[in-house]
Amino acid sequence: MIELPKMEAFLIIIEMSKQGQQTLEQVQQFEGKYPKQIWSLFFSEMWERFCFYGMRGMLVFFMITQLNFAEKEANLQYGATQAFVYAFTFIGGLFADKILGFRKSLFWGGTLMIVGSALLATDPHQFFFFGLAFIIIGTGFFKPNISTMVGELYRSDDNRRDAGFSLFYAGINLGAFLGGYICVAIGKGYMLASVIDEAHRWNVAFGLAAVGMLISLINFHFTKFHLGPIGLKPGHPDAIVKVKELPKWAEYAVYIGTLLLIPLVQVMVSKTEYTDIFMYLIGPLTLIYLFYEMTKLNKVERNKLIAALVFILFSIIFWGIYEQSGGSLSIFAAKNLNDSILGGLFHLDPNGVNNSGGAFFIIILAPIFGLLWIWLSKRKMEPNTIIKFGLGFIFLGLGYYVLFGTKFFAQDGIASLDVFTLALLVITVGELCLSPIGLSIMTKLSPAKLQGIMMGMWFLASAYGQYVAGLIGASMAEAREGDSLADKLITYTDSYKQLGVYSLIAGIVLIALSPIVKKLMSGVK
Repeated sequence: MIELPKMEAFLIIIEMSKQGQQTLEQVQQFEGKYPKQIWSLFFSEMWERFCFYGMRGMLVFFMITQLNFAEKEANLQYGATQAFVYAFTFIGGLFADKILGFRKSLFWGGTLMIVGSALLATDPHQFFFFGLAFIIIGTGFFKPNISTMVGELYRSDDNRRDAGFSLFYAGINLGAFLGGYICVAIGKGYMLASVIDEAHRWNVAFGLAAVGMLISLINFHFTKFHLGPIGLKPGHPDAIVKVKELPKWAEYAVYIGTLLLIPLVQVMVSKTEYTDIFMYLIGPLTLIYLFYEMTKLNKVERNKLIAALVFILFSIIFWGIYEQSGGSLSIFAAKNLNDSILGGLFHLDPNGVNNSGGAFFIIILAPIFGLLWIWLSKRKMEPNTIIKFGLGFIFLGLGYYVLFGTKFFAQDGIASLDVFTLALLVITVGELCLSPIGLSIMTKLSPAKLQGIMMGMWFLASAYGQYVAGLIGASMAEAREGDSLADKLITYTDSYKQLGVYSLIAGIVLIALSPIVKKLMSGVK
């Protein structure tokens, strides 16, 4: 006969087995370079990014060629759409922290993205802004929360975290590479033109994004059984942060409120003047809320969050320059680049290369960078996070100087795709110094109860970067109306040179500030 204490222990083990639960300590005590769960999260994120970057890569080209937007209007619309996407990551992170938990937030966001992509697949002309509204809100619920779960696979003092985020970032970019090239290439007729008739190419392109998101959710359904308590909703008995359980109606209120918000988002994203108002309000209100939360923290925690805000501020500048890829560079690729790569060995859609080239280089370089950080760390030679950020800006600036150089390899206003691709490679090195490390440092500097909010703020900074990118791209387009291809090439490349200067200055300033920021980080590496 089993004694009562042993029987209770046995029942607990059976229950944990049913739920697939491990303790947080068991999850974090892994051997080797990476926890096994990161590969499943990698796969889910890859397919979500296939969906998102497939849509992003088609956006400007589709608006100009199918919806007859002017180039200036398309740039502003691109900036507005992307700004709302990343702004809603803050809202999604907030609801995940306070009500839904990361797992339910991710599922809800993925479901909305599937609906939005399906609407665009049905009729992208009629449902363009309606479908985008679903995708915008869905991305907000999905994106910050899966990144936060990756951070929780590691102890706070585990120096393998940066390498893990670099690997995870490779997953993001594998999806971006596939979705960014395949979707726009199908829409333009560069792929499967003999199989898909011209009238339905864009329907298929948007439909592929929905399929990618469905695969992502199916994969995560099986992944969650191996995450231990990571991502459980607040109030769950096994949740990492112990709080009082909320009533069930709070969760339902989030779902209903989200659906009621969709028509408002549709109007706001279709009218770019509303974007201005939104961006003027969301940033200050977010900071006020964060400062309120900071009053509940001790001095060390507050200093860490101040350091995080420095990274967030500089990331706005970085993304404002970097994200020309979806706006002005999309138009530049369509009108001012040939389709010949490697000296004519291959012919590729230049828009597809613009959308997916950076992601391709990240797939190759991200694991190398991850191993490089580990190798340097073991020899106590690894540059600190602030220096890495500064290096990111410097390589970004050098990449834009290469873009400027495309005009020296042009004939009749048509520049070399080879030189353009080289610029993407240099810019990618800068991105690898900043973006995956940024995801990692947000989880390191944030207290557990504010992890989702701070990850959301990191993406909110991207929203402001996207917004600024749209304004920059629109200013280029406005100066070029009626110009010849050669004149447009000069206007674009001269503008890219100026952006390169700004990036180099920002990198130098950030490196100069590194001793102050390092002190605020209170030992976080």
